[in-house]
Amino acid sequence: MHKVLVKRLISAPIDEVWACYTDHRGWVRFLGMGTIQLQPEGQSLPDGVGCVRHISVAGVEMVAEEVTVFEPPHRMKYRVIKGGGPIRNHDGEVLFTSEGNGTLVTWRCEFDSALPGLGPAICFGVTRVFQFILRGVERQLCKSSAHS
Repeated sequence: MHKVLVKRLISAPIDEVWACYTDHRGWVRFLGMGTIQLQPEGQSLPDGVGCVRHISVAGVEMVAEEVTVFEPPHRMKYRVIKGGGPIRNHDGEVLFTSEGNGTLVTWRCEFDSALPGLGPAICFGVTRVFQFILRGVERQLCKSSAHS
């Protein structure tokens, strides 16, 4: 089992960071490519428990992730149910904690490598993806506050 942990302090209130991160379809604004569909949507909220976010690039589904825990504005868990390349049994959790005037986001996951010996390289890649997404959340929040 391999583990990844990424933390980022975002200069925005917890409710805003939560709303931006859990607006799954809205990720396309900062990913810069692809599409995200929720199919099905969540049981009580579209982005909540039971929703499956399908992330596609150039019409090819890269990964499908099911939200398994949704506790606004503090905690979301998900698991990869399709795709993910050489990653198997990926379970992720994202925690949001108020810290001063900002929000500390802690994103962690555990997974198995389908390719023996590639675990460390996959951890590096997953870390980079998490960092990229959290930078995108922060940029999106900065754009939003500049237009307020």
